[in-house]
Amino acid sequence: MSSTLKTAVLLAFLSGLLIVAGGAIGGRGGVIIAFVFAVLMNFGSYWFSDKIVLRMYRADPVGPDHPLHRITARLAQKAGLPMPKVYLIPDMSPNAFATGRNPQNAAVAATEGLLRLLPEPEVEGVIAHELAHVKHRDILISSVAATIGAAITMLGYMAYFIPIGSRDDDRGGSNPLVALAMILLAPMAATIIQLAISRQREFGADRGGAEIAGSPMGLASALRRIDAAVKQIPMDANPATAHMFIMSPFAGGGISKLFSSHPPTEERVKALMALRGIG
Repeated sequence: MSSTLKTAVLLAFLSGLLIVAGGAIGGRGGVIIAFVFAVLMNFGSYWFSDKIVLRMYRADPVGPDHPLHRITARLAQKAGLPMPKVYLIPDMSPNAFATGRNPQNAAVAATEGLLRLLPEPEVEGVIAHELAHVKHRDILISSVAATIGAAITMLGYMAYFIPIGSRDDDRGGSNPLVALAMILLAPMAATIIQLAISRQREFGADRGGAEIAGSPMGLASALRRIDAAVKQIPMDANPATAHMFIMSPFAGGGISKLFSSHPPTEERVKALMALRGIG
């Protein structure tokens, strides 16, 4: 299935979920509002999902004099990719993601923590991984999932605070149990969809990143270091965007592991080491 078709299917599925959620929360009125919202989100997520996610994390563009820009430019040239826009996220938790609708309109963003805590070979491994996502055209479906997933999550939370309409137009009054269920289930549904599109693509991007960087060692070491650091410095991130990062930004245990959007770090490291016949 092509990337464009996958994106279309994802948009249709998430839009349907959004409309069902609207109906559960607000009856006919909720369906109408959710439908309008879905149309707007479909348009916006295709054309502006990158800008929405970057703004969500207060990412600032950096120019050619910045180390992150220089690393990205060097690796993009090696990968045969157009130069993406480069952004710095003001957060001390080490992480990074790529976004955009295609390689010609891509952006790479990394946190300040990534540059401060990782040596340059490891930063190169991380950026190479993100450029592999760009090269594999993963970034559109990731950005769309993040945008629509965030909308579904927001709708679930709105249910508790904003009376969208009557749950039963004949009897009147909304059902607080349904609203509570949507608060819990809507984010879970969005997360399950993200799981379906993320895990295998991370292995592919790891392999592609190792090829771009010229070695799997920097990325393997970076993954271990980020995994340890995130447990100490979790990121203030929206759960609907967790799948976009090179590693889940949450210091997860318990149920958060069940909904992890990434394969276990040691499995990824083992796969990278196998590229050099190690492990």
